[in-house]
Amino acid sequence: MLSAEHRAIVKATVPLLESGGEALTRHFYTMLIDEHPEVRPMFNLANQASGAQQRALANGVLMYARHIDELEQLGGLVGQIINKHVALNILPEHYPIVGQCLLRSIREVLGAEIATDAVIDAWAAAYKQLADLLIGLEEKMYAEREAAPGGWRGTRLFRVIRKVRESDEITSFHLSPDDGAELLAFQPGQYTGVRLSINGEEVRRNYSLSAAPNDREYRISVKREPNGKVSNHLHANVKEGDTLELFAPAGDFKLEPNDKPLVLISGGVGITPTLAMLQAALKTDRTVHFIHAARHGGVHAFRDTIDELARRHPRLKRFYCYEQKRDEDGEVHGIGYLDEKLLAKWLPETRDVDAYFLGPIAFMKAVKKHLKALGVPEAQSRYEFFGPASALE
Repeated sequence: MLSAEHRAIVKATVPLLESGGEALTRHFYTMLIDEHPEVRPMFNLANQASGAQQRALANGVLMYARHIDELEQLGGLVGQIINKHVALNILPEHYPIVGQCLLRSIREVLGAEIATDAVIDAWAAAYKQLADLLIGLEEKMYAEREAAPGGWRGTRLFRVIRKVRESDEITSFHLSPDDGAELLAFQPGQYTGVRLSINGEEVRRNYSLSAAPNDREYRISVKREPNGKVSNHLHANVKEGDTLELFAPAGDFKLEPNDKPLVLISGGVGITPTLAMLQAALKTDRTVHFIHAARHGGVHAFRDTIDELARRHPRLKRFYCYEQKRDEDGEVHGIGYLDEKLLAKWLPETRDVDAYFLGPIAFMKAVKKHLKALGVPEAQSRYEFFGPASALE
């Protein structure tokens, strides 16, 4: 049990985490990956190399330590964590492994003079509180998905019924349940976890579901990353007729139903969840402003799809911004980076809108800043991350 003394010690470590949290989590991840290969499939090692995973964990640990007395202040952070865990099938038996490595890292990085037995005991109690919270919430989600029509727990085989090249970099995989049974519904904006074996090594990744829910198939649309182990395998080696193992859909970045004008803003492959949101919104009476930024037309996926939807639905206004325009790229509404001036021109007249945005981190930072400056309420400005959650301030 987390005592008052434990809470005081944990809060006292906040300055240490602020100054050295990333070094601590870097040490932790190295230990975890090297010593426990059973948890390696849950991590994208590219995020380890870039430091993104370490920064995300350091931010999460810092937030937890700051609000140890008032966990409700963590807000959406808990929801983000449990949804990503469920999509990758993180289980209760994984938590003790993580806890052992975290406590060892605190001791080894901070040293015995700072990381005394009392500090380690306090953090052990704090970690147990957090682990119990997450395990309970995750089990609730697992049980709900298993009990829902078409639901399942663990992996389920899906067959690739179509493989479609969407741009120079993005390919879609249309996936149908191999057992022919009912298909679990999901919320537009959510993602699914994929489990693969590549050269004998298990890997897991989350991919946004890029088409609105139906009772026949899921679609994921994958960007081939230059050094992406999984994306390159999917593009090069997975073909129509093959099967993939999927975990049930999850995610708290999802379209909220109301009648406010909807603004969908995406950069690059960030277009994938906004497609599902757009298709769902067009079944209602909402006006939709769809704004997409790409380097050029060759990497702009789904342009023909959006153009056709705009022709059929006058309530849909679409705007494209290319960093560089080529002769063959056709009509472009803006050239250069998506800035505040362009957004001001393309947003609805009212700023009482629901805005959803997704893309590279630098893009998202800029969009968040621009929307705030243009008067869109922050509570109505929603976003999701491809990888580890990072602060956009």
